[in-house]
Amino acid sequence: MVRAYTDEPVDPAAVERALAHANRAPSAGNSQGWAFLLLDSPADVARFWAAATPAGGGSDAWSRGMRSAPVVVVPLSCKRVYLDRYAEPDKGWTDRDEARWPAPYWDIDTGMAALLVLLTAVDEGLGACFFGVPPERVDRLRTEFAVPSDHHPIGAVTLGHPAAAGGVRGSAVRGRRPLDAVVHRGGW
Repeated sequence: MVRAYTDEPVDPAAVERALAHANRAPSAGNSQGWAFLLLDSPADVARFWAAATPAGGGSDAWSRGMRSAPVVVVPLSCKRVYLDRYAEPDKGWTDRDEARWPAPYWDIDTGMAALLVLLTAVDEGLGACFFGVPPERVDRLRTEFAVPSDHHPIGAVTLGHPAAAGGVRGSAVRGRRPLDAVVHRGGW
């Protein structure tokens, strides 16, 4: 996850490849209940930060670095698309009961699509970072970009050319848990 970017523009073709890959993510019932708000002009990126930043926020080091990204992609999930898909004859859940779902696959699948944006950024030699939109700012974001009420932002992804790293700091200091601490072979 890259948290600071240079001012070098991002090749629009690389962004299109990232979005094309995201659109190939797996989804329950091939529902594809995602959408992507692409913000790739300085004015639109500034509008995003104004909408997504809590009052009085945005002046810390993390915010300054993230705001330097020339591209922001907002992945949005749509539960309605999944409920509609699973009410089709080949699935037959005509009652649209959300209790049938062991997890909110509309959000999970959209997260997988966002991961494909991140992986494509790496393949393109770019930096990227997935982060959350504060819940109290979601309505402002919706209003600013005319996002339909049935589409929910699961987060946002910044894209750009990474600025020079300043060493390991913040959450990166924690490192990764060893594999044997997270993989339970044959049982817990």
